[in-house]
Amino acid sequence: MTSTVPNAIEHADEQQPPITMFGPDFPYAYDDFLAHPAGLGQIPATAHGTEVAVIGGGLSGVVAAYELMKMGLKPVVYEADRIGGRLRTVGFDGCDPSLTAEMGAMRFPPSSTALQHYIDLVGLETRAFPNPLAEATPSTVVDLKGESHYAETLDDLPQVYRDVAEAWAKCLEEGADFSDMNRALRERDVTRIREIWAKLVEKLDNQTFYGFLCDSEAFKSFRHREIFGQVGFGTGGWDTDFPNSILEILRVVYTEADDHHRGIVGGSQQLPLRLWEREPEKIVHWPHGTSLKSLHLDGEPRPAVTRLNRTAGNRITVTDADGDIRTYRAAIFTAQSWMLLSKIACDDSLFPIDHWTAIERTHYMESSKLFVPVDRPFWLDKDEVTGRDVMSMTLTDRMTRGTYLLDDGPDRPAVICLSYTWCDDSLKWLPLSANERMEVMLKSLGEIYPKVDIRKHVIGNPVTVSWENEPYFMGAFKANLPGHYRYQRRLFTHFMQERLPEDKRGIFLAGDDISWTAGWAEGAVQTALNAVWGVMHHLGGETDATNPGPGDLYEEIAPVELPED
Repeated sequence: MTSTVPNAIEHADEQQPPITMFGPDFPYAYDDFLAHPAGLGQIPATAHGTEVAVIGGGLSGVVAAYELMKMGLKPVVYEADRIGGRLRTVGFDGCDPSLTAEMGAMRFPPSSTALQHYIDLVGLETRAFPNPLAEATPSTVVDLKGESHYAETLDDLPQVYRDVAEAWAKCLEEGADFSDMNRALRERDVTRIREIWAKLVEKLDNQTFYGFLCDSEAFKSFRHREIFGQVGFGTGGWDTDFPNSILEILRVVYTEADDHHRGIVGGSQQLPLRLWEREPEKIVHWPHGTSLKSLHLDGEPRPAVTRLNRTAGNRITVTDADGDIRTYRAAIFTAQSWMLLSKIACDDSLFPIDHWTAIERTHYMESSKLFVPVDRPFWLDKDEVTGRDVMSMTLTDRMTRGTYLLDDGPDRPAVICLSYTWCDDSLKWLPLSANERMEVMLKSLGEIYPKVDIRKHVIGNPVTVSWENEPYFMGAFKANLPGHYRYQRRLFTHFMQERLPEDKRGIFLAGDDISWTAGWAEGAVQTALNAVWGVMHHLGGETDATNPGPGDLYEEIAPVELPED
């Protein structure tokens, strides 16, 4: 990957330690916790077989259920749609089943170390993802204001793009102590991480991403800010994030979440599906051969939850779409948090009022994609006049914004993600059908590649998604606005329930939008593990002394707390 983010500790003669996406807010080593031979903890034998509701069958829900099962509990998973959540891999009708499209998560950084634990556990393979200017990307075309530039590396672009890259590096260094924080994260220097981050949270919580750029002398040029917004570096343009809190962006760049991405061969949805069927070797209470699938009638989750309420004995009672009512000593809610405001009838007593406020204030980003299957990776053909690839990974200010070319070898059918967009750019597609979207996209790309007839290579119907229109999601992922830090802190720390009134305990929030790194599957895994610790603790269990969990170390690494007055 061509990276424009400074790395103060990069040396050619030494191997760099891996960075992890535990981030600056809660520097807990989830990867070490998972790898420890003592396991994640144990519950009293008297609690073995206790049912725990897990609401949501996305990655967070399945990870939480899998780990609870290993402890000897009986997770009861509820899922309104399909296992996988925003790990959604689909095929193309009538085409080779090996051709797939990633409608949600499709690229994962090496810093997702807890996620990687589960990828390895279920035996999935990854390969480099063709982001703009990445080493795995043969070529990239940047098309702005009707002018196209072909590049294999950043150095092939006009000087102004290198100036923008340099401005971003200076902006991060001067305004956010980038090198110092990056070093501290690599060395897992918790004291230094917390020292740097505490100052930045207090200083920047009310600042937008765009305001952060404007405050930097390096980005005094509007033209530079415009180019950076439309093209960016790493995964593409940043302008859809401009209204969001700069703290959201700093978490991404500090942890290298936008660098060195890899895709899961065969599709990301395989991960939760394989965990659903996996029979762990080390398991308590249950016989060997037990899986989440085997613990559920007909191997399927319970249907959608329609009501959540507290009942006598501080229990959590769940009503599902079949009318079935079950009561639990503990529950984990991993679905999109707005579901608690709209699709599910909830007692106000489920959460403290400040947590309800945080849920209501959660800000979600819209996102849309459209994929088409093609006969072969024709983009690798060479133009007879220029000798260049006839088509490239494309970043543009046209409607398509980002176009990705995905292949599995020169003689096999391939897939094009004709467009991947966010926020206002996503909303522009919302009224259009898949075929209508494709027609607009082909027209835009035809203006960039007038010699290429993309349509003649298409071998099946397009598939598309607009996550803001998905009834069980209503958005792609959380992205905090300025001033939202306090809300996010309430949601993330909800698993620490001894500080809550007794009548507000027993249900635990988890999932991508509860994490500090929403939009990344790593956050879904980390909050699942927090909730597992919370349930274990709630039921009288504990971790091994040699492998303290996130709750055990909480007082040492708790997120910065800003004053409420």
